[in-house]
Amino acid sequence: MSAHERSERSDATDADGARRDLESTIAADMRAMTAESDQLGRVFGSRHHLSANDFRALLHIMVADVGGRPVSPGELGSLLGLSSAAMTYLVERMIASGHIRREPDTRDRRRVILRYDEPGMDVARQFFGPLGQHVHESLSALPDTDLAAAHRVFGALTDAMQTYHQEIKSTG
Repeated sequence: MSAHERSERSDATDADGARRDLESTIAADMRAMTAESDQLGRVFGSRHHLSANDFRALLHIMVADVGGRPVSPGELGSLLGLSSAAMTYLVERMIASGHIRREPDTRDRRRVILRYDEPGMDVARQFFGPLGQHVHESLSALPDTDLAAAHRVFGALTDAMQTYHQEIKSTG
């Protein structure tokens, strides 16, 4: 092997190592953000008398709604790993407390979907609004190209997690 070929191979190995280090750093950042998010969820839940499952339910409802695919009580129960009876109890409590409401699915009138109710949205806005301001301030110094790249990275990470989740669900 010539000196030039060894140099190219070394450069490729260095690039592979740098890439692995960067991916590892991103994974560590994601874990840190997830842990911090979990702590904020616990504080929110504690202040508003929500159990961990209540908060997880609200999060799934919001993610589904923002994604344009509102969730039914049965789908939410599957996401949370709850029995039908436990899900009914959770939904009834969350409706009574003003956090969510049931409404007919406009695409299938036989189906009921869960949505945030206005009192629940007000509570969430009051608590998480200041976080939104902190995020805005933290991101304001970054160029739009960095934010677009970050969006692509988060999308790729979410896709990878969803793929892995489906794989482990199907293998029992």
